Amino acid sequence: MRKTILLLITILVQATAYASSAFEDISNYRQYSKAFASSGQPSAAQLKRLSKSGVERVIYLAFTDDDSAIDHEDSIVKKLGMDYIHIPVDFMKPTLNDFQTFVQVMQHAPKKNTLVHCQVNFRASTFSMLYRTIFLGIPLGHAKEPFDSVWEPSPQWYQFIESVFRYYKVNMVCESCDWGANEFDE
Repeated sequence: MRKTILLLITILVQATAYASSAFEDISNYRQYSKAFASSGQPSAAQLKRLSKSGVERVIYLAFTDDDSAIDHEDSIVKKLGMDYIHIPVDFMKPTLNDFQTFVQVMQHAPKKNTLVHCQVNFRASTFSMLYRTIFLGIPLGHAKEPFDSVWEPSPQWYQFIESVFRYYKVNMVCESCDWGANEFDE
């Protein structure tokens, strides 16, 4: 029984590693589970590969008029047979309402294979870390590792993270958590 469990864990780790390496050409691609990933802006060709790999839903967290946004992403994604959800999050002023809209989308079909993206994966990795901690029960230190590999939040994003955790009554202190220059006073 123990060998079977270890073998299953090994297979899952390898599958996740494969999924990550298969899309490492997508800016800041992070695979959190078999059905949940975040990234920076994928190209049309990368969206096609994602669709062929089983991604069923794309959630875009930036403005469509951004210089690095791809033209007609909504149309491209829909033609590939995936759901497309656009939640325009102002990079300078992320809000609790933005996050709650994201949560509603994720909880509408929680098992749907999803890519959350923005331009660089700052917004998407933040929303992913918060969602994984608050709603999926992933320990903060573990959920924060891929977030930390993407960026250290600016003051307004740190305040946003702090306000979301406070709203959901989640302690943002953990043994391995280093919030960098934003470290809070407790």
